[in-house]
Amino acid sequence: MRFLPFILRNALRSKRRTILTVLSILVSMFLFCTIRTVITSFDASLETADAARLIARRSTSLTFFLPLSYKDRLAQIPGVSAVAYGVWFGGVYIDERHFFAQYAIDADEYVPMYSEYLTTPEEREAFRRERTACIVGEKLVEKYGFKAGDAITLRGTIFPGNWDLTVRGIARARTKNLDTNFLLMRWDLVNERMGRFNQVGWYVIKLSDPARAGEVARTIDATFANSPAETKTETEKAFQLGFLSMLGNIRAVVFAIGSAIVIAILLVSMNTMMMAARERTREVAVLKALGFPDGTVLAMILAESLLISLTGGILGSALARIVYDASHFTAGGFFPSFVVTGGTIARALGIAAAMGLLSGAIPAADAFRLRVVDALRHAG
Repeated sequence: MRFLPFILRNALRSKRRTILTVLSILVSMFLFCTIRTVITSFDASLETADAARLIARRSTSLTFFLPLSYKDRLAQIPGVSAVAYGVWFGGVYIDERHFFAQYAIDADEYVPMYSEYLTTPEEREAFRRERTACIVGEKLVEKYGFKAGDAITLRGTIFPGNWDLTVRGIARARTKNLDTNFLLMRWDLVNERMGRFNQVGWYVIKLSDPARAGEVARTIDATFANSPAETKTETEKAFQLGFLSMLGNIRAVVFAIGSAIVIAILLVSMNTMMMAARERTREVAVLKALGFPDGTVLAMILAESLLISLTGGILGSALARIVYDASHFTAGGFFPSFVVTGGTIARALGIAAAMGLLSGAIPAADAFRLRVVDALRHAG
């Protein structure tokens, strides 16, 4: 610790250069935390998938509907304990910038099937009793201040017209990694206003035994094979992974982008530290002439580089935590639970520390090998 004032004084000798270096590392670590959080957010959504739930949709595409009449046939398949259904509503609240997921669902079975979201018996009863009732997730409550009895108007896109709803319940997550950026409305309201088209987007099938998921899925698809609306049935986790596959190999893209960022900033940091070391060639020689061991000189240069890099890493990680956590960032509702985890911050600080050590390694090694006579002659 006795060398800390000396290290700080050297780091701040060229304040502009040091500040710019810290800012460049700050930006790189902020971007790293952002990219890493994209992955952890998707992983969090997969972890919440219930092995006892299957999703049955149209085999051709999720954008095509299934007949409502399938519900009774699904309920009769061995191993099925409950069946619910829903459809993507796709309305606009205020304007397109205020996007969140909206589902028109079965009023009786859908909400009880998702026990990981907490609603009171009174809220569920009000939802079943009132045709224009809706349930909103707690993150929408935080963002818009919704409360029971509030009116919400959605402008339909898939289902045209203005849809006037009343908040009758708030869905609260049992765990932090659950997405609550959604609104649930009643499917029968949509069905009635659209002329009783009797079509649904997907079915949710509750299993009596999760171990029979594969068997039941095959039975469902075989039941509706060669029909005008064939099904594709899969576990809830596989269904969610299907959405990720539409985005391509996210992990490879994230790794490539993250690596490019780190390497680019590493090169900048290395160049900065090497310039600083060259400017202090005479000082290093004087320290050695005064009796400072080579190892001490090497450690001070490495410490200076590590200090600059870790300062940028800490500030970048803290900025990401503030922006995405304290501000309740939701990415327009696209990413569930967009939270910068402790593991992400630890990785960012580890990368920053490695960058600092690598950046200072070359100038530190040069200082370690430096001969006092040659340094004084070069400096003079």
